[in-house]
Amino acid sequence: MLPSLQESLDGDEKELESSEEGGSAEERRLEPPPSSYYCLYSYRGSRLAQQRADSGDGSPSGTNAETPSGGDFSLSLADTNLPSELEPELCSFIAKRLSKGAVFEGLGNVASVELRTPGYRVGCYYCLFQQEKLLSQTTTDSEHNCSEYVVCFLGGSEKGLELFRLELDKYIQGLKNNMNCEERGGENHIQSYLSSWFEDVVCPIQRVVHLFQEQLTFLLHAALSYTPVEVKESDEKTKRDIHRFLSVASLQGLIHEGTMTSLCMAMTEEQHKSVIIDCSSSQPQFHNAGSNRFCEDWMQAFLNGAEGGNPFLFRQVLENFKLKAIQDTNNLKRFIRQAEMNHYALFKCYMFLKNCGSGDILLKIVKVEHEEMPEAKSVVAVLEEFMKEAPTQSF
Repeated sequence: MLPSLQESLDGDEKELESSEEGGSAEERRLEPPPSSYYCLYSYRGSRLAQQRADSGDGSPSGTNAETPSGGDFSLSLADTNLPSELEPELCSFIAKRLSKGAVFEGLGNVASVELRTPGYRVGCYYCLFQQEKLLSQTTTDSEHNCSEYVVCFLGGSEKGLELFRLELDKYIQGLKNNMNCEERGGENHIQSYLSSWFEDVVCPIQRVVHLFQEQLTFLLHAALSYTPVEVKESDEKTKRDIHRFLSVASLQGLIHEGTMTSLCMAMTEEQHKSVIIDCSSSQPQFHNAGSNRFCEDWMQAFLNGAEGGNPFLFRQVLENFKLKAIQDTNNLKRFIRQAEMNHYALFKCYMFLKNCGSGDILLKIVKVEHEEMPEAKSVVAVLEEFMKEAPTQSF
C-alpha cells in the first residue's frame, strides 16, 4: 500500500476516534456504549414571525425563511427515544440554535452537544421541515396550512455525522413523505422510520464491507470505472446497500458532468456487459468484474478499518478513496499537457500510469475529456499503445 495512503488513513482514524471519545482521559472513561437517538419536536412560530417570513419586502420567504428569534417560537416534544432526563437538555440546546437564525427548511445542520448528566459529547443533526396538511384538514387561515417540525438525530461525533449530512437531508424528505401518507394507526411506522435512521443512513457502507470482504475490490473498480452493476437474487435491503455504496464511491460531482456522461456511454459501449453480483449463496459471486492494484490497496484499507467497527470510519475511507482518484486524474492531465511539447514528459505520463495502480481507468477518463483536443488526443493514443504492450500486472 502506498505510504501516503496509509498515513492518510491513520490520521483520519485517529481524528474520528478522538472526536468520538471527546478528547481527555476523563471524558473517555465516561464514553457511552454505541447508540443512536432521535427527537421530533413540533415547532410553532408566532403569527408576526410568519408574516415576516411570507412578506414580499425582499426578505427570505417560503421554505427559505429563517427561524424566528427569541420568544417568537415554541418547541413541543412529539416523539423521542432519548432518555427522559436528557431530553430537556437537548431541547434547550436546539432552542438556542434556532434562536440564532440561519436555519433553513429542509437543510440540516450538524453540531456537537454536551449532555451533562452522563457527561459526554455527541454529534447532533437537526433540521427544520414543513409538512403540508391534506386539503380536508386545511383552514382558510394560511398560517395553519402546514405544520412545522424540528427533528434531531444523535449519534457518533460531529465530524462523523457531517460526512452524512446530505444523506440525512434526503432522509428527512422520506420522513415528510411518511407523515403525509400517514393514516389511522400509522404512528408506529413513523416511529420505526425515525428509530432506524442510523441503520439506514450510517451503516450501509459498513454492511457492504462486511458482506464482500476481499471482493470489495470489484465494487470499487465498478464505481471508479462507471461500469453498470446489476444485483441478482438479493433482498431489497442488501440491494439498497450496494447501490448506496456505489453512489457514494462514484466520482459524480467531482468530475465535470459532461465528462461523466460521455464516460458512462464509452464504458457501456466498450464492455457491453454489466457487472453481475449473484447473491443467491452466502458468499456473493461476481461476474464480468474487473480490478486493479489501486482498488486492491483501498480494499485492504476498508478491511483494516473493519477491525475497529466504527461505521463513520468507512465513509471517511471512501471519501479518501475518491479524493486520491481525483488527485491522480489531475496529475495525469498535467503530465499530458506537458507531453504535448516535451517527449520526456510523455515518458513521465507512461511511468505514472504504470505505477499509480489505476492506469486502466485514468486513461479512459482523460481520453473522453481530451476527445476534442487534437494534440492531447494524440498523446493519449500513444499512451494507449504503451499500456497495451505493458504487462497487465503493472497496472
